[in-house]
Amino acid sequence: MTLPELFVVVPAGGSGTRLWPLSRAGNPKFLHALTGTDRSLLQATFDRLTPLAPPERLLVVTGTAHAAGVARQLPDLPDSNILVEPFARDSCAAIALAAAVIERRSPGAVMASFAADHLITDTDEFERTVEQAVAGAREGYLMTIGITPTRPETGYGYLRLSAQAERGELQPVLEFKEKPSLEVASRYVESGAYLWNASMFVWRTDLFLAELAARRPDVAEPIAAIAAAWDSDRQEDVLAELWPTVPKVAVEYAVMEPAAEEGKVATVPGDFGWSDIGDFETVVRLLGTDVGQGGRSFSPAAPQSRAVVVDGEDVIVVPNSGRLVATLGVRDLIVVDTDDAVLVCDRDRAQDIKRLTEILREHGDTDYL
Repeated sequence: MTLPELFVVVPAGGSGTRLWPLSRAGNPKFLHALTGTDRSLLQATFDRLTPLAPPERLLVVTGTAHAAGVARQLPDLPDSNILVEPFARDSCAAIALAAAVIERRSPGAVMASFAADHLITDTDEFERTVEQAVAGAREGYLMTIGITPTRPETGYGYLRLSAQAERGELQPVLEFKEKPSLEVASRYVESGAYLWNASMFVWRTDLFLAELAARRPDVAEPIAAIAAAWDSDRQEDVLAELWPTVPKVAVEYAVMEPAAEEGKVATVPGDFGWSDIGDFETVVRLLGTDVGQGGRSFSPAAPQSRAVVVDGEDVIVVPNSGRLVATLGVRDLIVVDTDDAVLVCDRDRAQDIKRLTEILREHGDTDYL
C-alpha cells in the first residue's frame, strides 16, 4: 500500500546507554537483532516502512559513528538518503533537517517519522493507521500516532484527548503530559482519554517548518541554511559550520506541546502491537525464553551462550559472550554478560543503567562505551 507522495524519515540515533553493555555508542541497539529474527531493529523498521514509501522516498538520519552500519544493513537505501549528523542535537534537529531536505527536494510533501528501534507486530493495522494520519496531515494538522496504553507506564509521555480514544479515528490532542507518576498514569489509563506518545509524527513539511520557525527560530534558521546547501558541493562545509549552533531540544517540547495548546495537533489512536525496546525487562519479556526456575534469558548475537537459573525468582539473564551464566538462589536481578563487561543490576534499577555509562565516561573508561 504505497502512499503517493509520502516521504518516510527514520531517526536512528542513540548512545547505547539503556541496554549497556549489550548496546554501545558505536553499536547501538537499532543495529542489533532484537526482533526475534536475524533482522536488526533498523532492518525490521525498513521492511515495515517500504510498503508505505519506496527506498527513494525513505530517509535515515543518523550519526557519523553509525552511518557505515546503516549503509551496510540497508543496501537498497540510496546513499543520498542517509543524512549524517556530525553529532547528536536531540530529536528536533534531526527531524527538522529531514523535513527541510524533503521540502527542498519535494515542496509541500507529507513526511512521516518513525524511530529505528521500535517493534510492531500487526503491520496491516499499522499501515491503516498511518494512512489515516496522512489524511489528517493533508488537512493541515500536525499529526501524531498515539498508542493505546496497555498498562500504567511512567516512562512514556501521554497525549490528552478531548474524548474517549477511538481506534483509527482522527482526534484532537489537547495536551502532552510527560512521564507522570504511577498514580497519575493509572488514572490516565483508566480514563480512556489518554494515549502514549511514541514519537510517531506525520505532517506536511512546509507546515512543520513554518511552526518551527515561529516557535524556535534558533533551531529553524541554521537548519534552513544547512538544507539550502544540501545536495551541493557546499553541503559538508555548511553543515560543519552551522550544526554546532543548533540547540539541543526534543521536537515534543519545541513544536508539538505548544502547537497542541493552539489546537493544531491531532492523533490517530493505534493498536498494532507496538513496543519500545527500551530496557532489558522489555526485551526479555517480548523475546526471551524461560530458563531454569524463575529466570528468563535472551541471547541476540551469541545463540550458543547458555543461562541456567536455579532457585531463582524474576531473574533476567542476557548471555552474549559464549560463556555459561548460572545463578543460584537469587531474585530480582538482571545479569548481562558480554566479551569485555558484565552487568549485575537490581531489576528495579534497570532505568538507571545510563548512570553507569555516565560514571564510566567521567572516569575515562570510554573503551567500554
